[in-house]
Amino acid sequence: MSAQDTYKSLAQPSEGLFKEKGSKFFAHAFPVNTEEDIKKALTRLKEKYHDARHHCYAYRLGNKGEKFRANDDGEPSNSAGKPILGQLIKYELCNCFIAVVRYFGGTKLGVGGLISAYKTAAEEAILNGKIIEHLVTAQLAIRFSYKQMNEVMHIVKREKLEVIHRDFQTLCEIHIRVRLSEQENISAILENTFGLEWELLS
Repeated sequence: MSAQDTYKSLAQPSEGLFKEKGSKFFAHAFPVNTEEDIKKALTRLKEKYHDARHHCYAYRLGNKGEKFRANDDGEPSNSAGKPILGQLIKYELCNCFIAVVRYFGGTKLGVGGLISAYKTAAEEAILNGKIIEHLVTAQLAIRFSYKQMNEVMHIVKREKLEVIHRDFQTLCEIHIRVRLSEQENISAILENTFGLEWELLS
């Protein structure tokens, strides 16, 4: 599969733990799709670790990780969020959110120590999880008459397209899921070869 067809993320939430000089760093990694998913996960963590001083995090959204953010939550600038984000980039994870909760152990670690601790905790959460590859797809709606039914279903079978919706009333309509890299090719076949009406849904 081509790179533009896929992205890596976690199969399910996972956890990691790193201890240094009495401080404990609890890392939680989540597969997410929206900023709302991130807000909900962060809220739950703040409720669970309500007595912790820092809830630092980073995330990457989009199948290319084009939307991202890192938050130090009171730690020295770039000592927490950036190292966490660095692990998401290292493992090429997209649509993924990692939060690391710190309990201070009484001994200051210094900026270098914090960077190492947050980085290690985030990596532990990733390594304790399962990385999977997602296929990037698009959905097309195809509209046609009953006379064109055989032609359309032949295309669907030949191109091995996934039908996710059917509506055979006055005008027939099916929704198909196609690989993103195949969208233009399939659209051209539908329109140019058979003169079918189609619409990009997502």
